[in-house]
Amino acid sequence: MKKTVIALKDSRGALAIPAAGPRAYDALADTLGRGLRDLRISVTDRCNFRCRYCMPREVFDAGYSFLPHGEILTFEEIVRLARVFASLGTQKIRLTGGEPLLRKDLARLVAMLRETLPAVDLTLTTNGSALRAHAQPLRDAGLDRVTVSLDSLDDATFRAMNDVDFPVAKVLAGIDAAAAAGLDPVKVNMVVKRGTNEASIVPMARHFKGSGHIVRFIEYMDVGATNGWRMDDVVSAAEIVRAIDAELPLESVDANYSGEVAERWRYRDGSGEIGVIASVTQAFCSDCTRARLSTDGKLYTCLFGTDGFDLRALVRESASDVALGNAVAAIWRQRSDRYSEIRTAETARASKVEMSYIGG
Repeated sequence: MKKTVIALKDSRGALAIPAAGPRAYDALADTLGRGLRDLRISVTDRCNFRCRYCMPREVFDAGYSFLPHGEILTFEEIVRLARVFASLGTQKIRLTGGEPLLRKDLARLVAMLRETLPAVDLTLTTNGSALRAHAQPLRDAGLDRVTVSLDSLDDATFRAMNDVDFPVAKVLAGIDAAAAAGLDPVKVNMVVKRGTNEASIVPMARHFKGSGHIVRFIEYMDVGATNGWRMDDVVSAAEIVRAIDAELPLESVDANYSGEVAERWRYRDGSGEIGVIASVTQAFCSDCTRARLSTDGKLYTCLFGTDGFDLRALVRESASDVALGNAVAAIWRQRSDRYSEIRTAETARASKVEMSYIGG
């Protein structure tokens, strides 16, 4: 007998969604009035770095069980789900990981997404280790921009933080290649952890000042359950801005759009701008329009979520596009996430999905 409803369930309970019939997701908004503007798609849960704030070596060691190939969304499944999200109002898609450039033939996925969704803003976040070789093929395939994670320009500090002895110079070469390919401006993300790399804040700002690239300084967050997060390790956005402003005077700038995660600051001499992402000390949950699709097709409505809804199962059970859209709409309409606004010592210690599984 043909199914009349689809059941999706997580710890909050079950949702029953019509498996057929008209689309039921016009004017989509969650319980706090937030639309679904951004989708982050993790294309692999693997990474060649072992950064302690994301994939600490003692957890993600040689014996760690990554997802087998058959459980990972295929390119065709990713494109289909992206098309459904676009029908719900999604305007920006970011490919993440793990390290997305470890996914074989990633440029082919970019080309498929670009052909299917020509108007979408299509971006990628990478650690930059393989970017030099991939930048031009990704641009040729239709990628708009890249964000590169780089936590210090000091080689010893950076090698210690990535914990695989990878040099800064190769990441900088990747950034140069991205710019030469037209993937610009490049955004450079620096996670700042007290006692580890706060001395690199001003040198990072100084290095990229006037380059056309935008450094975004990110407060160390309690993502996942394995990075040993403590509030004492957080260097606040206010401290970061003060440190840079003391040497390179800054002034605040309005956001580019509602829901932009980074607070913008520009150099008073007109030579560029920086951003600070203050998820810990200045929560921006009220404007969050981001959904995350894990490597194996689970939908998470918060970076700090515990459970995801299994969209892969619906896709592989041959649910129609309308049914998939109704399912995502039902999940989004009951979304009430505002983790960073209610963070406590207890919630910070709670088990949460790892960032390497759903992307940043």
